[in-house]
Amino acid sequence: MTERVITPRSRGFLFLDAHPGGCERLVEEMWRSVPTPDTEPVARPDGAPVALVIGSSAGYGLAATVAGLARVGIRGIGVCFEKAPGRRTGTAGWYRTAATARLAREHGRDFVFVNGDAFTDEVKERVAELVAERFGGRVDHLVYSVAAPRRTDTDTGEVYASVLKPIGAAHTTKTLVFDADAAPEVKEVTTEPAEGDDVARTTAVMGGADWRRWVEFLERRNLLAEGFGTVALSYIGSPLTAALYRQGTIGAAKAHLEETARSLDERLSKSVGGRALTSVNAAAVTQSSTAIPGIALYVGLLRGVLGEEMVAPVDQAVELWDRLTGARPLVRDEEGRVRLDGWELDPAVQKAVGERWARATSANVAGLADLDWFGDEVRRLYGFAVPGVDYGAAVEVDVAWPESAR
Repeated sequence: MTERVITPRSRGFLFLDAHPGGCERLVEEMWRSVPTPDTEPVARPDGAPVALVIGSSAGYGLAATVAGLARVGIRGIGVCFEKAPGRRTGTAGWYRTAATARLAREHGRDFVFVNGDAFTDEVKERVAELVAERFGGRVDHLVYSVAAPRRTDTDTGEVYASVLKPIGAAHTTKTLVFDADAAPEVKEVTTEPAEGDDVARTTAVMGGADWRRWVEFLERRNLLAEGFGTVALSYIGSPLTAALYRQGTIGAAKAHLEETARSLDERLSKSVGGRALTSVNAAAVTQSSTAIPGIALYVGLLRGVLGEEMVAPVDQAVELWDRLTGARPLVRDEEGRVRLDGWELDPAVQKAVGERWARATSANVAGLADLDWFGDEVRRLYGFAVPGVDYGAAVEVDVAWPESAR
């Protein structure tokens, strides 16, 4: 037993430790927030649908895992890459995974987790073996939600690192920072444009290459169920952040992801009567998004405009699962994408956020953006600022990874 009091310490938006109790309660809150479906899922003679969630421990991927378990009753496997407790606490995703596994077990869901680099063939092989041995040799759904800074090409051994840069010209944007006393400050930052093979390398990491490899890997082993469907989770965002995001190197990667969806959709339609698509999720505070200049200010302003009308990632995931399982119509946009971001990109909402963005300064930002909410959301990513947790009490940090076999 290794109990200690966990004090939040951070460098900007990056926290050095995570709180196990806070992470656990956060997952419990997510699970409880998932509404009971209006109708019972259609009974299957071969059991509940088998799903793989690649990137299951954080952000949209965690939301998709919890919503799938609580709403649909999926069984299957979550894949993530988290660090075990040691000199420091485990990563927040380590503790969130342990909590998700416990809730799944308590609710009778047969869902297990593999900890490892999803880009590698070794992890794909471990997952394929589990599918064959434990889940009847078939996968019904694959949700892909991987946000990583780098990827090693398993064929060549080359390491690709992604970059966050505009394309064509440098871009200056407002961004939100906090000083040592947690006072909000609006600054302008300039990001130099992509050069050389920056776009190609970012696309290699964050585009559709690994998603395709997952599908093809399972297909070669005859593990795709008839009617198999796969979805990659994505984001478009506001015109206010477009130059650095959707029109930048990451945007090029997202465009490749969408191209991959179209080619996979055609392939799966012919091979198993299946489909592939991208889901455009809406804004949220995630460990990945806080690293992008301008996003913190934008999301804070968006919350200032919408308040409680913002749609949490788990609620977005509920809507996605309803569409994937036929509980709601599977409507796609002209590019073939599922859109969960209509509330964010509503013209009236964007107009109000844009007006606040233009006016925002260090002196007035607290009155324009919901900074208390934003700060708490960042802390909650690491298990802090979760109501009902006694942060003055010692907590067990040496939490075991959930068992992956009966």
